Amino acid sequence: MVTSAFKPFPSEEELLTLATDTYQRQLAFFKSGKTRPYAFRMEQLKRLRDSVRQHEQQVVEALHSDLRKSEFEAFGSEIGVLYKEIAHTMSHLREWMEPKSASTPLMFMPSSSRVIPDSLGTVLIMAPWNYPFLLMMTPLISSIAGGNTSFIKPSEQAPHTAAVVEAIVADAFDSDYVAVFQGQGHVVAPLLIRNFRFDHVFFTGNPAAGRKIMELASIHLTPVTLELGGKSPCIVDSRVNIAYAARKIAWSKMINAGQTCVAPDYVLVHESVRDAFIDAVKAQFDRMLGEDPKASPDYGRLINRKRFDAVSSYIPQGRLLYGGRTDADDLFIEPTLLEVTDADSPVMKEEIFGPVLPIITYRTREDVLAWIERNPYPLALYIFTNSRETERFYTENVRFGGGCVNNGVIHVGNPDLPFGGVGTSGMGQYHGKHGFDTFTRPKSILKTPTWSDVPLWYAPYRNNLKWIKPFFRL
Repeated sequence: MVTSAFKPFPSEEELLTLATDTYQRQLAFFKSGKTRPYAFRMEQLKRLRDSVRQHEQQVVEALHSDLRKSEFEAFGSEIGVLYKEIAHTMSHLREWMEPKSASTPLMFMPSSSRVIPDSLGTVLIMAPWNYPFLLMMTPLISSIAGGNTSFIKPSEQAPHTAAVVEAIVADAFDSDYVAVFQGQGHVVAPLLIRNFRFDHVFFTGNPAAGRKIMELASIHLTPVTLELGGKSPCIVDSRVNIAYAARKIAWSKMINAGQTCVAPDYVLVHESVRDAFIDAVKAQFDRMLGEDPKASPDYGRLINRKRFDAVSSYIPQGRLLYGGRTDADDLFIEPTLLEVTDADSPVMKEEIFGPVLPIITYRTREDVLAWIERNPYPLALYIFTNSRETERFYTENVRFGGGCVNNGVIHVGNPDLPFGGVGTSGMGQYHGKHGFDTFTRPKSILKTPTWSDVPLWYAPYRNNLKWIKPFFRL
């Protein structure tokens, strides 16, 4: 169907010709009604699950090639989570598809009202490179559940995983239902979005790219879901289990070498526990990765030299507390703790997306809110405290997409929780029922039996107003 990630990408002219043919075939397939029945959707989810199982070892190897992910991390943070998402969707799909009754105003009686979750049509899904398998396949599950046809674009920056995604999709589906388009994102995305009116565009990436996607989609008034990022704070209260908090935060930062959109981007630690907390985090990194993290089979690498250069440039921007060793040839940066006081330094203005963790000491809650407001609308917020009142204060006073209390990152693995950002960290949500809702739209139906008709609604109105006013007031 499309060019492999290891072959030359097609020219723009070739890509447009291919996309035009595919788009027309997907439109026809959707209009045929074949994607809508429950039985068809369930069958496609099973086909996807079975194809993933068949290629599971290839996915593991591809993630290691692209990001040096260990087999444990590849399964635990991508493949296993995907299996859970598919199983959850299959177990609830019939319920989600059922029309929902709605109340009907007395003035419209004896009518009845209902809301039908309606399939959108043909959608475009674009994935990032940091979790190149999970973040490609999870929205595809929601699109399938919603009864749509799909164009999907894996990240070219994770070429091994992109090739396996293509193989999985080719084994499971015909291209008039799900089609993979490989290529450079800055070429493929504008070409597809400008030339075709998709019924939804789902994009995961950074805020700058998200703005461009939204601008392109506005040409056709195409609705978008933008899963972006931002500087996600981690707050360590004075009333906290220090060893526990340090273990959770260290783990949340080391997985995927910090290249996680919901990784703690910086830590705000109360002055009373600052020293003990830093010592505890150091001890946790030592315990998890050993004295030489570079030799650990459990620690990943930066995706490419561009990202290595960006992340390593942050290290001199604070006082080094731990780590700091790098190897450009191996794309290795060890977990690094920095004490930071300059709120205007790049390390505190840009999303780090790597294993560098700034530590900021605070005294009051107002200090915490002031730091967060410098980079508002984080995708995630993590609160470590034994105080319910402190938990309530921060969850009510910080605008964020989602998060954890006394844990990190794992909220994204719960299919019953909506995942998405707010403000500059994104718009729209998915996972489980929330993904189904994103890839469908509520269609409203009011049905009136013909055996009863109220003459008050029809002209000539004469004195009808006095009779209908009470119905509107009820």
